[in-house]
Amino acid sequence: MALPVFKTGEAEYLGLAGSIPVRLRLPSGSGCPRDAYHRTVTSSDPRRAVPRTDSVLADPRLVAASRRLGPGLVKQAVREVQLRVRDGSLAPENTVVAAVAALPERASSLLPVINATGVVLHTNLGRAPLSEAAVAAVAAAAGYVDVEYDLPAGHRARRGRGAHAALRRALPDAEQVLIVNNAAAALVLATTVLAGDREVVVSRGELIEIGDGFRLPDLIASTGARIREVGTTNRTTVADYQCAIGPRTGCVLKVHPSNFRIQGFTSAVTVGRLAGLGVPVVADVGSGLLVPDRRLPDEPDVTTTLRAGAAVVLCSGDKLLGGPQAGLVAGRTEVLERMRRHPLARALRVDKLTLAALEATLRGPRSPVNRYLHADPIDLRRRCEALAAIIDSSVTGSDPAGAEVVESAGAVGGGGAPGQALPGWAVALPQRYAEALRRGNPAIVGRLERGRCLIDLRCVPDSADAVVSRAILAVGH
Repeated sequence: MALPVFKTGEAEYLGLAGSIPVRLRLPSGSGCPRDAYHRTVTSSDPRRAVPRTDSVLADPRLVAASRRLGPGLVKQAVREVQLRVRDGSLAPENTVVAAVAALPERASSLLPVINATGVVLHTNLGRAPLSEAAVAAVAAAAGYVDVEYDLPAGHRARRGRGAHAALRRALPDAEQVLIVNNAAAALVLATTVLAGDREVVVSRGELIEIGDGFRLPDLIASTGARIREVGTTNRTTVADYQCAIGPRTGCVLKVHPSNFRIQGFTSAVTVGRLAGLGVPVVADVGSGLLVPDRRLPDEPDVTTTLRAGAAVVLCSGDKLLGGPQAGLVAGRTEVLERMRRHPLARALRVDKLTLAALEATLRGPRSPVNRYLHADPIDLRRRCEALAAIIDSSVTGSDPAGAEVVESAGAVGGGGAPGQALPGWAVALPQRYAEALRRGNPAIVGRLERGRCLIDLRCVPDSADAVVSRAILAVGH
């Protein structure tokens, strides 16, 4: 690079603008030619103004963030901010501050959500929220734990023995229990062990499709078993089963169609009558109700189904039980031991975090799901009226109607108790609030109904009412 060459009456400087050589000639007395060159090149190539990545990352605030979030996420935030400097939308001196502001709160992309839909087990929002006891158990299990180790004896022990013992105590009518990673896995394992390349007898009205397009017939067929359909969509009798059962029968499958309801001219066969047909009965009760609940009179439970004679009863852990995602299996020792020892069980086992959360749910305090299901409508109305009063006291001209307290029927959700309404109340707001609240921090998901955004407080803890009111007021203003 040539140094500036000064001449009488003019100054000459040779340099680069990007990768293009340029020669600047400035009138004498115009100031330092190097400064003029810097101004000219910077204005013609904004890349010259972008702070170096390493110098930005060296800021103590970003160094600390790298330890908390990992260098990859921090570097990504820095690069996004540098693009804003390059296109001129951000001043270079604000690079670090903007990068710090752009950092996520945690390394996971999952965002906490306040569920104001009134649907207790909202599949899209993760179904059952864990209790504080379960959350604490997960945190404790995140490090090294004795999941397969007997500390006093100093040798290997049965995996998850504490969670299995807790489930046994919750289901005294079960001879044995087993925990796998979800209810579909439990069904696959049970039919594999009992049927293999034999037949599974099932009513046509129970060949359901579960979430995300997964169909029960396809699930069973994947095990190598053959499906023997009996009855019709709306009516199946015990005689239909009797005619189908033979030497090739591995088991009879009874499925609770928890995500729909058939009404009218219908008939179905109870587990008790099926248990008398001489072949093992596998009962999928669906939603994870361990014992009867008067709020859900039509929802089958594990205890009653075991007493009716089922060899295997299975359900989900992250629904009405209020725990983590898991497949809970209860039944006869002979069948469950075969399931536990099957090679497939190793592929379907749960991790230490699930075992910890499940045990804490079974042993610990009342779950949030149970509280939300049994929420007092009078208390819900009181909270909604208090929220509406806060909103109305700060209402703006853009929403002259303010907030209105309306009746709102909650739902169990998660494929549980279809058609079972949960009486309650909600605050009705203009529809435009829905998207703004979803985009907030924290995100609040309401329910759109008849052109309004309903904020149902059934699944919102009392302690979060103030957070909800502040978010609504922020949108209104």
